[in-house]
Amino acid sequence: MNFGGFLDNSSGGGGGIDGGVGGARIAADIPYSNGNHMPTGAIAQPRLVSQSLSTKAMFNSPGLSLALQTGMEGQGELARMGENYESSIVGGRRSRDEEHESRSGSDNMEVASGDDQDASDKPPRKKRYHRHTPQQIQELEALFKECPHPDEKQRLELSKRLCLETRQVKFWFQNRRTQMKTQLERHENSILRQENDKLRAENMSIREAMKNPICNNCGGAAIIGEISLEEQHLRIENARLKDELDRVCALAGKFLGRPISSLASTIGPPMSNPSLDFGFGSNGFGDLNVVPTTLPLGPHDFGVGISSPLSVMPQTKSTMNVTPIERSLERSMYLELALTAMDELVKLAQTDEPLWLRNLENGKEILNHEEYMRTFTPCIGMKPSGFVTEASRETGMVIINSLALVETLMDSNKWQEMFPCMIARTSTTDVISNGMGGTRNGALHLMHAELQVLSPLVPARKVDFLRFCKQHAEGIWAVVDVSIDAIREAAGAPTFPNCRRLPSGCVVQDMPNGYSKVTWIEHAEYEENVVHRLYRPLISAGMGFGAQRWVATLQRQCECLAILMSSTIQSRDHHSAITPSGRRSMLKLAQRMTDNFCAGVCASTVHEWNKFSARNVDEDVRVMTRKSIDDPGEPPGIVLSASTSVWLPVSPQRLFDFLRDERLRSEWDILSNGGPMQEMAHIAKGQDHGNCVSLLRASAMNANQRSMLILQETCIDAAGSLVVYAPVDIPAMHVVMNGGDSAYVALLPSGFAIVPDGPGSRGSMDGNPGHRASGSLLTVAFQILVNSLPAAKLTVESVETVNNLISCTVQKIKAALNCES
Repeated sequence: MNFGGFLDNSSGGGGGIDGGVGGARIAADIPYSNGNHMPTGAIAQPRLVSQSLSTKAMFNSPGLSLALQTGMEGQGELARMGENYESSIVGGRRSRDEEHESRSGSDNMEVASGDDQDASDKPPRKKRYHRHTPQQIQELEALFKECPHPDEKQRLELSKRLCLETRQVKFWFQNRRTQMKTQLERHENSILRQENDKLRAENMSIREAMKNPICNNCGGAAIIGEISLEEQHLRIENARLKDELDRVCALAGKFLGRPISSLASTIGPPMSNPSLDFGFGSNGFGDLNVVPTTLPLGPHDFGVGISSPLSVMPQTKSTMNVTPIERSLERSMYLELALTAMDELVKLAQTDEPLWLRNLENGKEILNHEEYMRTFTPCIGMKPSGFVTEASRETGMVIINSLALVETLMDSNKWQEMFPCMIARTSTTDVISNGMGGTRNGALHLMHAELQVLSPLVPARKVDFLRFCKQHAEGIWAVVDVSIDAIREAAGAPTFPNCRRLPSGCVVQDMPNGYSKVTWIEHAEYEENVVHRLYRPLISAGMGFGAQRWVATLQRQCECLAILMSSTIQSRDHHSAITPSGRRSMLKLAQRMTDNFCAGVCASTVHEWNKFSARNVDEDVRVMTRKSIDDPGEPPGIVLSASTSVWLPVSPQRLFDFLRDERLRSEWDILSNGGPMQEMAHIAKGQDHGNCVSLLRASAMNANQRSMLILQETCIDAAGSLVVYAPVDIPAMHVVMNGGDSAYVALLPSGFAIVPDGPGSRGSMDGNPGHRASGSLLTVAFQILVNSLPAAKLTVESVETVNNLISCTVQKIKAALNCES
């Protein structure tokens, strides 16, 4: 349009700015064109111009005239905004937005030269607008689809091709982008308006429904007042929490073996607990009531969407890299596995025939595997190829109460101390639950153990397993172990492929006389090829790792503890030189000696042993070395351990009596100097005379030879026997016998381990003449200091010396017992 028609109702062209009726005009202050240019892109504030102003008065004002003149030359985007704003308030005419869209931003102002805009010489000149041609609009639209923001080079090229100025092209693209934005906003507003109408309608329907509520129980009208929004949220949250509580109570009922009432635990006193029929058949546990134990609910996540009733301990190193979701899923699988294993253990303990069959030859129980497969579903998967199964059950009376035994089994250190000859090493890798109500009921631990038979011909069994403890009734507890190989394999974690521990453990019942009745179950799958053929009958019969050995060791150790806890310790001290505290120091020293002996025989990871191979060493002799550094209980230097196992055609009892008798020691021991030994002190550790700790003295052969003391511990039970000894320093033993610290007495143990060669030989161990005695398996082991320098290298001569020592000792024992083979 021209400026002369600015305030008229008629405009100077189709692309001009209409005067309109009423309202206000918007002009934009833009850079001057007379040489005093503002910075490129600067935009001045819009001004409202009243329609009542006259044309003449308006342009007689130099400042206002200049503002309007420069406003028409400014940026086209704000000019178009002014058009849209004006047209939106004018009624009865075509919308400026529609006109703007129909033109597609084609109205552009002809730009005057700098001379025409000299305000000091000439009055402002009217500008005229023109429409772009359809061809120009088509070209501009095509480029806009490809590039809504063309750069300077593209605009210049397009302006030359379309015979337009660069500023015209620039303003067209600005207006086109503004148009697109406006269309999108209008579309979004329409959608939001529809959604708002829909929500308003739903809100009205809900309000109408809330005015006439219906009772869920009877279906009639519910009489309630107005419910606030906060109360509605609380009711929804209460329903969700109640549903979660029901799931927890269902899990707890399975966990404790009895139903749990969620209502009773939340709004009133605990309901009376039903009795649990825990009859154990011929084992005689009978019907007992369930312990009234309440179930505390905690905030810890024990599974997927389940609040744990157990106290969860912090993460350990083995689970630091596991995400919370993975850990939650893993713990849920652990709980399911533990509950399944506990059910299986209880059934194995209470069921007799046809699940358990009695061996007519030795009276021992044998698991009927066909009946077992029909009764139970494998909880850790199918048996791997090449594995064989061993299963055993043993019942015995033990002088310990159920709570003390459960505490011993759930503490890895106490468990190892109770079974030192069977457990090479153990640790608790994760405490999933430590029990409830200050007890071990519900305790669930993840453990690692190395189980051993004292022979170099039987590799140690390394197992990762769950240990779950549960109180079934007053005075009745059960502790079950089960391997987690199936879960570890599914997670891609490493496993120990030579052994799997199926549900195994013990059921303990308190007896009126202070004893406990223990039913022990051992069930495992192992790779038989790794076991030497000499020991395969023993292992397959369950006498190496079986229930008989666990119960026999438990009975012997508890008997020893009962004697030690009594007011007096039985001793046969010839010179009365040992004080009561000295006896305890000697027993502690003997225990350390036996532990080191077992670690040397089985090459456990307690010490870093290095296997040594030599051509002149027998095939069944295992030679290992290790460095002893900064250990006050051992002499420093290179320690060599050599061990072997042989079969002897004598009964285990006869072999044990021969080896422990100090009067016959000169027939096989080179340390005896060829003469008899004298017992200087004797401390009993059990009712059997074979369970004791002795201090022996070897007589000197001549005046130049010093006498020597030997500390010896012997033990025997229904599963086997042990003779361990070590030379000790006389001044150091004087300190120990007076109650001094035994940790600083340096010693290296040697000795013998004796077991029957199979099920038929057990009778000779328990004195039953009706059982067949075929022979014994004898393990001989020596630990010798071959060099006092830890950095020294082992020589072949040292290995030959120890090999000859073993061979000579075995030959002397055979000769003395007249059992040359």
